[in-house]
Amino acid sequence: MEISQLIAACKKQNRNAQKELYEQFAPKMMGVCLRYSNSRENAEDLLHDGFIQVFTHISSYQGKGSFEGWLRRIFVNLALQNFREEKKSKLINSDVSDLNIEIVDHVNESIEDIMGISNSDILKMINELPQGYKIVFNLYVFEDMSHREIGQMLGITEASSRSQYSRAKSFLKKKIQTIL
Repeated sequence: MEISQLIAACKKQNRNAQKELYEQFAPKMMGVCLRYSNSRENAEDLLHDGFIQVFTHISSYQGKGSFEGWLRRIFVNLALQNFREEKKSKLINSDVSDLNIEIVDHVNESIEDIMGISNSDILKMINELPQGYKIVFNLYVFEDMSHREIGQMLGITEASSRSQYSRAKSFLKKKIQTIL
């Protein structure tokens, strides 16, 4: 079924269409959830909650812009909301699960081909970042947000966003150098 037909069927709450949409987009959205989560279990919860929001609010999708972009925004916002709640309750931990997912699907050559480091190893390194660094890094690198947008979204200054991104890059650079 074509994506526009699938969306129209989901708007009519067709369970088969919802299942097909889930199966088509869950792997990519799981990648988003993993980048913003402290654990695989948390990412799975975000994935579940995100698709509930998608199916609850799919009627608001007007067909303007990419549907995948609309989905991604829901999942990123949900992950950030989760981050804020965790931060407030001081439950942040950096438990890293065994993650086996390709993190850069828009790059022609994989990192493994270029540097000999697997994408899952890179994702593990990103997940080892302190939580604030990880959130800023993901928003800047994977969501193409500016430091101003990140600052507004997280309630921090633009300079703080830049600083956390810079520290995240330094952390990852050191990790990569230990492998090479």
